[in-house]
Amino acid sequence: MFLDHPTITATNSFTEPDRIERLTRVYGYTAALADQAGNLLFIEKVAQIHDHKGTLIVFWHDAPSEDEKQYFVQAWASKIGDGSTNVEHEI
Repeated sequence: MFLDHPTITATNSFTEPDRIERLTRVYGYTAALADQAGNLLFIEKVAQIHDHKGTLIVFWHDAPSEDEKQYFVQAWASKIGDGSTNVEHEI
């Protein structure tokens, strides 16, 4: 079991606590996509995810592949995410 999961933060999380819950679901979605693809190192690469006013910002320990970036785009665009493709990546 991997215990060093990313930090999850959101702008206005004190007044809108559902943002953190949404990010938790998005992270689970991306982890499932990585597992399905056989990407065993994915969760070790993600440092933090942050919702900044509807834009998902993903901070990475190591440079992500295009597939890994796409996991977050797919999850954020889904009904459990924001429904948009506004995703940025920071290393």
